[in-house]
Amino acid sequence: MWDEQVRALEARYHVLRVDLRGHGASPAPEGPYALADLARDVVDVADAAGVGRFHLVGISLGGLVGLWLAVHAAERLRTLTVANTAARIGTEASWQDRIRAVHAQGMRRLGESIISRWFAPAFAAASPELLARVQGVFASTSAVGYAGCCAALAVADLRAEVAAIRVPVLIIGGALDAVTPIAQASWLHEAIAGSTLCIIEGAAHLSNLDQRDAFTESLGAFLDRESAK
Repeated sequence: MWDEQVRALEARYHVLRVDLRGHGASPAPEGPYALADLARDVVDVADAAGVGRFHLVGISLGGLVGLWLAVHAAERLRTLTVANTAARIGTEASWQDRIRAVHAQGMRRLGESIISRWFAPAFAAASPELLARVQGVFASTSAVGYAGCCAALAVADLRAEVAAIRVPVLIIGGALDAVTPIAQASWLHEAIAGSTLCIIEGAAHLSNLDQRDAFTESLGAFLDRESAK
């Protein structure tokens, strides 16, 4: 997910990638999960790595996890970058539909119906190998873990809380994002005092893959500027 950004940042930052609960190499206990569970997992990983305060970068659900931490554990964050996310993503009904689809169809078939929404129309033709990798990772994700995270998204709503965030925040939106449209990125920008908003043209929901260079440039410039203060 973050290969391109790691290559660009690892020469000047200590980069630690976290598989959220239910994803990748992390355990996938029976759900449902809560947003607070996912956020505390990130803090536990930082503690285990001996990291005190850190720059946190998250996309989609990872961005919502970051917002929770900025509200409830701000003392751990140096900065927060949230991409293609919102204080409230979707509706409880839509996420319950997704959970039922996971159990009825399995991850591979579900991926066939939703992954195309995560990228701009030209992405498949321009980056077929990367698209195939994303599809493979999604198909191999635990259905239990994915459904558990969907349950967290079903009830996660930080709209009444994000105005309290005081850490430096970069908000990245994709101009073509149909999952978390740029109106939601703009709402976050207005709600979080002093935040920075960057809209990436030509990017859909996974903007760090869709428009890798533009995303990495915006992220690096923000981190370098804030680190120099």
